[in-house]
Amino acid sequence: MLQDKLKSLPELLEIREILRNKLKKVVFTNGVFDILHRGHVEYLSHARECGDALFLGLNSDVSVKRIKGPGKPLVSEKDRAIVLAGLTAVDYICLFDEDTPQEMIQALIPDVLVKGGDYQIDEIVGRDIVEKNGGEVITIPQVHGFSTTELTKKIAQVIAEKETIK
Repeated sequence: MLQDKLKSLPELLEIREILRNKLKKVVFTNGVFDILHRGHVEYLSHARECGDALFLGLNSDVSVKRIKGPGKPLVSEKDRAIVLAGLTAVDYICLFDEDTPQEMIQALIPDVLVKGGDYQIDEIVGRDIVEKNGGEVITIPQVHGFSTTELTKKIAQVIAEKETIK
């Protein structure tokens, strides 16, 4: 299944052109998606509902290390891509090494650009490109209580409690 969904940017551009010719609405979102959880799944499901196909730009391991620092990502790019490919909401995944998906957005010019509600519209990378080409930019509210940061804190707390008991 991963091979069907994981695409290079040139492959994604071909798919984008086919969908454009069929007047299909392409949605784009991006992220790290380290330790996939309910908040991610609901976010991606909502994003997919905004159009006919969801293209997901996935930060590569190199990109994540640069952005988030040592020890990140916790899950490798290959493993993150495999898990994301298992979601019906995600149609295609493309890894990128840059800090932002600016180049990917510039190449694809999606009809809809989606980010989480923790972003202000004017902070969203690629907003200008999408809007200039007649597309829309949407933020989706976060699912409260579900974030990778909260999850890693819980894991650390459980480990600390077990160590205290020993």
